[in-house]
Amino acid sequence: MKILIVDDSKAMRLLVCRALKQLSIGDYETVEASDGVEGLEKIASEEPNLVLSDWNMPNMNGIEMLREVRKTNSDLKFGFITSDSSPATQQTASEAGANFVVTKPFTPESLQRCIEPCLT
Repeated sequence: MKILIVDDSKAMRLLVCRALKQLSIGDYETVEASDGVEGLEKIASEEPNLVLSDWNMPNMNGIEMLREVRKTNSDLKFGFITSDSSPATQQTASEAGANFVVTKPFTPESLQRCIEPCLT
């Protein structure tokens, strides 16, 4: 399995990687991107099974990236890890085709609960 982590913060990408290492999700490889534009490039070149994306990023934010992905790939599992926990964000993500939204700060356990349904 390949997981793409998209976040403009290198520190947050490292935190997500660290949390993933604590999960029982089997063998996986991570790939990183620093914004939505790079994320789309990595989706095309790396063909990940799961994308974990921040919402607010420069150049192209997470929701714009998801909308672009859904134009050509309806099966790619895609979740957000964001500090915005508003109902509007949850609804926008769901309507755009996100599989889940994890709110920062998150725990490995909360991340696992969201990721597990995407692994089957």
